[in-house]
Amino acid sequence: MSKKNYYDILGVSKTADLAEIKKAYRKLAMKYHPDRNPGNKEAEEMFKEAASAYEIISDEKKRAQYDQYGHDGYQNMQSGGGQHTNMDDIFKNFGDMFGGADFGDIFGQGAPRRKKSGPTPQRGHDLAQEVTLTLKDAYLGTKKEISYYHAFACSECNHQGFKNKTDVVTCGQCKGAGQVRYQQGFFAVSQPCHACQGQGYSIKNPCTNCKGQSRKQEFERFSVTIPQGIFDGAELRIAQKGDAGIYGGPSGDLFLRIKITPDKKFHRIENDLVSNLMLTYPQLVLGCQIEIENIDGTKISVKVPKGCPVGEKIIVAGKGFTKLKGFGTGNLIIITQCHIPKKLTAEQKESLDTFAQQLGTDVTDHQDGFISSIFKKFLG
Repeated sequence: MSKKNYYDILGVSKTADLAEIKKAYRKLAMKYHPDRNPGNKEAEEMFKEAASAYEIISDEKKRAQYDQYGHDGYQNMQSGGGQHTNMDDIFKNFGDMFGGADFGDIFGQGAPRRKKSGPTPQRGHDLAQEVTLTLKDAYLGTKKEISYYHAFACSECNHQGFKNKTDVVTCGQCKGAGQVRYQQGFFAVSQPCHACQGQGYSIKNPCTNCKGQSRKQEFERFSVTIPQGIFDGAELRIAQKGDAGIYGGPSGDLFLRIKITPDKKFHRIENDLVSNLMLTYPQLVLGCQIEIENIDGTKISVKVPKGCPVGEKIIVAGKGFTKLKGFGTGNLIIITQCHIPKKLTAEQKESLDTFAQQLGTDVTDHQDGFISSIFKKFLG
């Protein structure tokens, strides 16, 4: 734990502004930096002290606490937390003052970069396509033809971009580093090598088929099986059907995004298939056995119970969507509706009048309201 006053360590007054504090810290950090003082433990401690001092009094909130409690009081309150011990953090903070530059670049003593002897294999990009299905397709499962352009590995150069290893030449400008360094005093700045575009090598005899890129754009068409029960918004992954990698790298994947168009008669709720069933008033009142057609074209017999209300859910077990996760299927859910005829024959009107009178229902408005008054009474 340092016993020195942080203002004294940086050599600034207690009224110094942030610009003065930064300037003082930068000067000390450069003076005592370990790269300029190899093996000098005293310089390393001075470097750490300067970093600790700068961390506190460059921060408005910490500085206010430091001024309020004094040096000893603040360090006791922080349990010794004001002292830097992690050199990586110090280097990062100081590097930020130079716009994020690396310390090695600032002082011209950065770690040597790994030289490249040739192209580095890289994975190809993933691709995506939208596949549109009907609700029936999703129910039954289907096959879809997929066609698209994407990058294929070049067969003539065996996915390398060149035919002979001797065609790859280390860049003479950067010696394979991919970067060149410009130095002024103890400051150094690294930039990508213009001679090799930062690659560190060049290919003197690139493959004529792929122009040295190791891959080419080609058209592909194939069929893919869409499983039963697929849902809207699902994504199917087709491994290695994306772009081929470069220089021998693996291919990316193709992702098929499923879009399901609405159906006029059926809709889906989770794994259940749902449809409305239009029935007449007598069918609802007296009950009936009725045959309906499912979305796959099969016939299903449905029993409507006596006195069935509108909106009743009749469940046909196991006739819904196949569950993609787990086992089994959902259900077919039939929701009862009542068909209200808009036109009636004279005989039908007379029958309804008689029925209404028996029920004690007023149907004086024969054209506009006699049917609705009956159903309001019994269905409302």
